[in-house]
Amino acid sequence: MMFFLIPALCILLLSLAFLLRPLFFRKQAANTSRRQMNAAIYREELDKLELDRQAGEMDATNYEMAHAELRQRLFQDTQEVDDQASFGSIKKTITFVCLSIFLLSSGIYFYQGDAVKVAEENAKHQVSQADVEKMVSEFAAKLEKDPTNLKGWAMLARSYRVMGRNADALKAYERAGPYLDNQAELLADYADLLATNASGNFAGKPHQLIAQALKLDPNNLLALWLAGSDAFSTNQFQLAVQNWEKIVKQLPPQSEEARAVLNSIAEARAKGHLPVPLAVAGKGVSGVITITPELASRIKPDELLMVIARKPGERMPVAVLKTPVSAFPIRFTLDDSLAMNPAALISQQSEVTVEVRISKTGMAKAEAGDLLSGQQTVKVGSSNIRLTVDQVQQ
Repeated sequence: MMFFLIPALCILLLSLAFLLRPLFFRKQAANTSRRQMNAAIYREELDKLELDRQAGEMDATNYEMAHAELRQRLFQDTQEVDDQASFGSIKKTITFVCLSIFLLSSGIYFYQGDAVKVAEENAKHQVSQADVEKMVSEFAAKLEKDPTNLKGWAMLARSYRVMGRNADALKAYERAGPYLDNQAELLADYADLLATNASGNFAGKPHQLIAQALKLDPNNLLALWLAGSDAFSTNQFQLAVQNWEKIVKQLPPQSEEARAVLNSIAEARAKGHLPVPLAVAGKGVSGVITITPELASRIKPDELLMVIARKPGERMPVAVLKTPVSAFPIRFTLDDSLAMNPAALISQQSEVTVEVRISKTGMAKAEAGDLLSGQQTVKVGSSNIRLTVDQVQQ
């Protein structure tokens, strides 16, 4: 609470200092009373009257009448109660203002702005994991009394999945029965759950559920991802690429999800030795990769060769080719079909930096022991690039 009160008090003092500054730093002239001010004004009027008489603009009779009138008004005005005391009582004014503001703000704060009370109220409304489990358990108990509520069982299954209770989620999906038949998202989630429980095996019911989901919604992202994963697990790499490419078209071009799917597509192409689509003339780069004899002996059959093109000065690749290492020399082509970001294609660049990396894991970041080539900056459209793997990542 002190962490709140101390800054609040400082702010209050600064505000008071700003508001009361005119009272602390009043000019000396402010101490002049109203009586003194009136006397000065009438003295000036008398001086003007005398100047008019001397200039011949006023005769003696009129001068005496005007002079007498001014003296009478001066006497009346200077007899009024002086207000100097009220202007001069600065200490009382400052004390009254400070106390009023402090008492008013304190009263409002302690009545409805107590930080401790606010924190306590927020704590009361925070839902703990135990509260969630209790609500889900109560919901499950209600469904046991009403087993025909198929939609409820589907909702319970999704809740169990969020909680990580896959076995319970599977049972709830089974009891949802026919309600799932027209729900593409639920069918895909059910298939994902079955495959997860089967250690990634899509054979049988998961495969059927995915096909049913895609029939209902050909663009369902989860169903497309699972269909691609199913095809990839059975070495149908072309089918995996086809399904995953449909996902990329629906994702924001620069999103992490799009990049992840593009990486999977590149891996499927590499593992399936799929031919890279031909680039539009002048819209890609191609060449030959060689390796020094001393490093050739260090290559293992399960390692991946990656050819990476980047816009000069940037880290994000515009195209990446992943392929299992084969006999050197190896020819390569980088084009828009290998883009990491559909919004930043190699065909849109005037030049790119190109390099080769042979990786044990295929990870995006270079790791110790990876074999590398030097970087070359080339014009997009070049077809005679020569890259030599001659370095080891330390």
